[in-house]
Amino acid sequence: LQPPEKEGGLPRQVGNKTECALLGFVLDLKQDYQAVRNEVPEEKLYKVYTFNSVRKSMSTVLRSSGGGFRMYSKGASEIILRKCTKILDKNGEPRVFKVKDRDEMVKKVIEPMACHGLRTICLAFRDFPADAEPDWDSENEILSELTCIAVVGIEDPVRPEVPDAILKCQRAGITVRMVTGDNINTARAIATKCGILLPGEDFLCLEGKEFNRLIRNEKGEVEQEQLDKIWPKLRVLARSSPTDKHTLVKGIIDSTVGDQRQVVAVTGDGTNDGPALKKADVGFAMGIAGTDVAKEASDIILTDDNFTSIVKAVMWGRNVYDSISKFLQFQLTVNVVAVIVAFTGACITQDSPLKAVQMLWVNLIMDTFASLALATEPPSESLLLRKPYGRNKPLISRTMMKNILGHAVYQLTIIFTLLFAGEKFFDIDSGRNAPLHSPPTEHYTIVFNTFVMMQLFNEINARKIHGERNVFEAIYRNPIFCTVVLGTFAAQIIIVEFGGKPFSCSGLTLSQWFWCIFIGVGELLWGQLICTVPTSHLKFLKEAGHGITKEEIPEEELPEDVDEIDHAEMELRRGQILWFRGLNRIQTQIKVVNAFRSSLYEGLEKPESRSSIHNFMTHPEFILEEDEPRTPFLDGTEDEPEPDGLQKRGGG
Repeated sequence: LQPPEKEGGLPRQVGNKTECALLGFVLDLKQDYQAVRNEVPEEKLYKVYTFNSVRKSMSTVLRSSGGGFRMYSKGASEIILRKCTKILDKNGEPRVFKVKDRDEMVKKVIEPMACHGLRTICLAFRDFPADAEPDWDSENEILSELTCIAVVGIEDPVRPEVPDAILKCQRAGITVRMVTGDNINTARAIATKCGILLPGEDFLCLEGKEFNRLIRNEKGEVEQEQLDKIWPKLRVLARSSPTDKHTLVKGIIDSTVGDQRQVVAVTGDGTNDGPALKKADVGFAMGIAGTDVAKEASDIILTDDNFTSIVKAVMWGRNVYDSISKFLQFQLTVNVVAVIVAFTGACITQDSPLKAVQMLWVNLIMDTFASLALATEPPSESLLLRKPYGRNKPLISRTMMKNILGHAVYQLTIIFTLLFAGEKFFDIDSGRNAPLHSPPTEHYTIVFNTFVMMQLFNEINARKIHGERNVFEAIYRNPIFCTVVLGTFAAQIIIVEFGGKPFSCSGLTLSQWFWCIFIGVGELLWGQLICTVPTSHLKFLKEAGHGITKEEIPEEELPEDVDEIDHAEMELRRGQILWFRGLNRIQTQIKVVNAFRSSLYEGLEKPESRSSIHNFMTHPEFILEEDEPRTPFLDGTEDEPEPDGLQKRGGG
């Protein structure tokens, strides 16, 4: 404990919160723990049994002045109490502690504390005589016949922002589960305060022993079928071991319940959490309280140890995904229209309506500026109001495909109408019959200007990819987007009015400008019309960019013992298989080249070898068996055995 930052505040806690709470209790009793530490420094400790999740307690042995030993223990109250045969009364004198006394203490002291969310810790000691030193390695014998000093209740208050963060997770389709080593009553009380357990909800709260009894068979093996019956309703797993946490994570990942594979994120701070953090799809380690092992095993480190940071991570992850989709939606619309206009116009009029420099400007709008504008949208709370995407969800959804094709139809209709009838509408000379190297025409300038205006307003449409109507929502929160749109509009005015021959543009009148802008604004109105068309009725539209599911993998690419393979590693395996095939082809080519080269050198020395250049193919060294599975090495020989590690990864 360190002095408070502000006068009158609480002392600052550094290190383990349980230890700090006990030290704070000592200070509240008007005692000085530092004096005891000075009297008994760490090097004077005779024996230390550190805390772990199996024994759920820790003990320290000191040598007494009379030659004997005294052991102090603290740990989970119900576990330590079972090993106590005496208890100190109010005068500090030990008296007999019977089984019925223990049951009464559990019922009247421990359970009420636990039900209020207090973590109960039992403090005890034992004296050993000086005549014979006990066998310190026999832990069960050492940790028995204890004298109970007290049972304390420690509250780890729920941070005020946590219930709201958990509620946001639940709205976002994320189920929060608590896996803890605490008493089940304590865990249930804290879970209720946090909002993990909701009134009227059908849920399960289990202890580690009961959890293992339900999911394991007579041989002690985990049965996935039994686990699939439990985990969907499981919300709290108390008195759990690190193995239980890893089993639960692996079971959810490997589960076949539901249409899609579950994506599992795990938080942890201890060394024992390492396997579960490594196994999870996303591992969150605590930056302050977390050990180095936990941080190394995790994917993301929470520097503030706050659950709300996980919500921010979810929000940013969804925002990045949506930003990529927005950019693709806009870029593909521009691509489809530009390619069709350039190709069809060139075929019909013998000259592309959009000139080379104009296409470069369109590409600049489409690639660089659009990526800056659409990929810099800040995340908003609305991202947490929908379910998460599946692992194999297409990057281009059916709604996006509807938007792309719908806007492409509008733009192509407008462009071709202007191209073939625009001169009559605006009462100007036609640009279709203009001779080669003639000055830029107003006709083709209007076509180019209208095309750019439509892209500019469609960029605003592209801000929404889920069929939302309000495309202007929170547009002011993204100054980069506003700057890009206004900057592009200003640059377009300069190009049209002053671009001249380099940009193949001729100055337009104010009336012509208004018509170009009006047609561009029509993109926004057309977007509203597209939104009214239900996507569910457009079954003919295909999605694009989805991941490959297990069913789509050819059987020959699957390792033999596929049942033992984690589905989370399947994509990695598939990549390895493709990588090995590529290496195999390269190795084959190198062998063929070496064979030709060696036969050539031999031919220079032995003229008779020139009779048939195919003789080398009959040599056993160059018989290539494509069906034989093997891990190729570019720098290895054919007979060289595969390293064990690669054999294991290749075969599962």
